[in-house]
This record gives sequence, structure tokens and C-alpha cells, in this order.
Amino acid sequence: MKRRVCILGSTGSVGRQALEVIREFPCSFTAEVLSARDNATLLIEQALYHQPDTVVIACKDHYKKVRDALEPKGIKVYAGQESLEQVVELENVDLVLNALVGYAALKPTLHAIEHGKVIAMANKETFAIAGELVTTRAREKKAHILPVDSEHSAIFQCLSGEENNRVEKIYLTASGGPFRAFSPEQLQRVTPQDALNHPNWDMGNKITIDSASFMNKGLEVIEARWLFNLSPTQIDVIVHPQSIVHSLVQFEDGSLKAQMGLPSMKLPVQYALSYPKRLKNNHKRFNFLDYPTLTFEAPRTHLFKNLSLARYALEKEGNMPCILNAANEVAVEAFLNHKIAFPRMSDLIEKAMHQVPFIAHPSYDNLVDTHRETRELVTDRIKNHSIKQNI
Repeated sequence: MKRRVCILGSTGSVGRQALEVIREFPCSFTAEVLSARDNATLLIEQALYHQPDTVVIACKDHYKKVRDALEPKGIKVYAGQESLEQVVELENVDLVLNALVGYAALKPTLHAIEHGKVIAMANKETFAIAGELVTTRAREKKAHILPVDSEHSAIFQCLSGEENNRVEKIYLTASGGPFRAFSPEQLQRVTPQDALNHPNWDMGNKITIDSASFMNKGLEVIEARWLFNLSPTQIDVIVHPQSIVHSLVQFEDGSLKAQMGLPSMKLPVQYALSYPKRLKNNHKRFNFLDYPTLTFEAPRTHLFKNLSLARYALEKEGNMPCILNAANEVAVEAFLNHKIAFPRMSDLIEKAMHQVPFIAHPSYDNLVDTHRETRELVTDRIKNHSIKQNI
């Protein structure tokens, strides 16, 4: 039987690659639900090709355009954030690929869990905001969460068949981004365009900036803690500029298992959609002779503070990771809009982590309030800084 897939965020980088996988394996998958935030033109194009049962355009301003294009084709069209939460419940959905960006992914994830769906998770912010809540509810509802991030997919694949063997440590690899060897003075001068020029990966704007600032790796550390039920001390990060070794698992006998391959998101996306099967594809194969040298180095945490801030948030737990994530979302947006310098993102995040009230055991409502309060605090700080500069 074909696996019926709901793609939340089908117009983003991961969503587009997921549709490529579905196009390559028409006998294995069908796209039942597609969604986009505001890219109505691409959403219409995708829907006309894949003929899903339902589409959602989160920005209601684009509803009429999408409806007029797709309803005559027999495709149901809905609008608004609340619709994202409802479509994951549909009976004709077997697997939900959550490729939304940031905080917006949390509620649809929880709704999918409540209805026992298989979730292919490409949104690491969900675990930063509510890792304990999400994993606890998933266990209670017996909802399977499959990792889509290349690093977590690598760990997941390395752990296959090792259920009875104790993990001593995992290593998440990081490319180091475009500024790996920059000095503090050089970092002060980088532009958003510089940061969006990633050496290995083709990703959306937000995750690409996070990669350049090492926040992406920090969020992945938090995600790994919850996905694989590890302590913070069992998770390490190593910079691997070639992005061939996607991550490693070290077992208690000292043996290391690594998952390797060319830097492409299509393989982890395909693995999550087809799990537990592996499907033969025609992707380009890795050639050792093209990479005669693979190098590894320690992350420069004194310069890229976000990794250390994420580790601190993970150790504190409670609502601290939620503060970290919310502050980062605002800071990244400000940097992309040329309002702050690249290093200031970390300064804003650190100050928010000291100023927003800490809650050791937050409820869902506490996390919603923390997210809102943090965003308001950081937004005001950026605005006040801008006003002072213009006086």
C-alpha cells in the first residue's frame, strides 16, 4: 500500500525535496496534504502536479488565489494556522512530515501525536520548545517520531539493531558554516548574504543563518537529548568541514559507528518516508577518491557562543530552551533585515536567558507565555538599540 503523506511546509527546502522523493517513488508514496505559509504560487504548482486531497495556505491573505486555482480541480483548500493543526488528524494521512520553521511547528506536532500519527520530524525547534512534553505524549500515545535532520537520521540509522547495547556517547558533526575560520573582527562585518552562502548545504534562510551562528547545532544537541533519551554529557559536537560523516555513535566497548554520504537532504527524507524499508534510488554515490582527506576539529565556542548557550539551556531544562529558541528567532529575523550585526544575535539571546523568568516544570501554557514574552523582550531591545543609534 502507498504511504499517504501530509507535508507541512511543502514549499520550503525540505518540503520540496520530499516531493521529489514522492515523485521518484509513485508506487510507494502519495502526497495527500500540502501546506505553505505564504508561497501561494509554488503551492498551487505543487498541488496541480501531485493532486493532493487537501492544501493549506497559512497566510489567509492568499486564500482566494489558492482556492480559485485548486478547488475547480477537486482539491480542498483551507487557510490559517488552525487548519495546519486540523489536517494532520485526517484519516487519509499515514505520515506527517513536519517541515515547518520555528515555533509554528509545535501545535501541529502535538495534534499529530494525539491522533497517533507517524511523524517525520524536520523541525528541531519543537524539541527546544517542548522536548519533554512532546516525547512524553508520544510515548503515551504510541506515536512514532522519525528524525529527518541529516545528523539525527545518521544517529537513528547507527542505532538500528543496537537496542540492547549501551550508548556511551554520540557525536553530532557540524560543517562549521561559512565563517568557521573567521576572526572576531571579520564576524562584525559579515552580511546576511555572506551568512546565507553555506559551503555544503542548500537550506532555507533561517536554518542557514542558524548554521552559520552554530545555533543550529545547539538546537540539534537539545533535539538529540530528547529523541534518543540521552544525558547532555553523552552528546558531543565535532566540526567536520566536508560534511561526509553525518554523525557517529560510540558504544560502551569503544566501537564507533558512522553514517556517511554526500551532503544531501534527500537521503534522510527518503529514509524517514520509507522506514523501515530502504528504497533503491539513483542519487549520486559517494566516491572515496573524491574525498581523500576527511578532517575534524573542535568547535570554536569562544567565538560562536550559541552552542554553549544551547548546552546551558539543556542543562537547566524547564523553559530555558524555549527562551533560547524564541530569542534566536527574533535575533535571526533582525540580522536578516540588517538591523543588528552577526555577533549581536548571541548577545541578545544570552541576555534574554537571564531576564525572562525561569520555570522549572512548565506547562504547555507556560511555554506559550514564555515564547511570547521572550519575543517581546528581544524585539523591544532591538528597537531601543536602533533608536539610540539614530539619536
